[in-house]
Amino acid sequence: MTRLTVNNEAVEYRLAPDTPLLWALRDASNLTGTKYGCGTGSCGACTVDVDGKAVRSCQVALRQVEGTFVTTIEGLSRERSHPVQLALIAANVPQCGYCIPGITMAAAALLKRDPMPSDEAISAAITNICRCGIYPRLVEAIQRAGRAIRGDERLPAAPRPGIDPAEAARHVPALDPPSGR
Repeated sequence: MTRLTVNNEAVEYRLAPDTPLLWALRDASNLTGTKYGCGTGSCGACTVDVDGKAVRSCQVALRQVEGTFVTTIEGLSRERSHPVQLALIAANVPQCGYCIPGITMAAAALLKRDPMPSDEAISAAITNICRCGIYPRLVEAIQRAGRAIRGDERLPAAPRPGIDPAEAARHVPALDPPSGR
């Protein structure tokens, strides 16, 4: 049995100690925001915060995280209200969305250590792979999140999760669902 804290809740996993943290989070805890990408630690889709550090959860066995504090994208903010989430949304960074939880967690861990990172520090810390090509907007979005964390800037609120398509159409007429004619 492995004991750790996940999203501020004590958890005891009754899984083999060599089980990757990724599968414990996804399969045993149903925290599916942490994505499986490459399985080799290269893409970063599975990045979570372990004791303040961005960690590729597919490469870490449960026995290695015994007694740690793990934060997943769900624990960062289910309402998408964390400054990193708000800045990414404001900069229109999320495209397909698959890599965004890992990038968000890597950026949040970076800003926890350094709320005013340079472009070079951001590039060094965010090594996640995005097939949609968000990189040009990503650095500015992370710097903007840092300004918000420091209190130098306010970010607009994000739309609430699970918005009904008809409700969205009231705000964006192009999304108006076709009527049943």
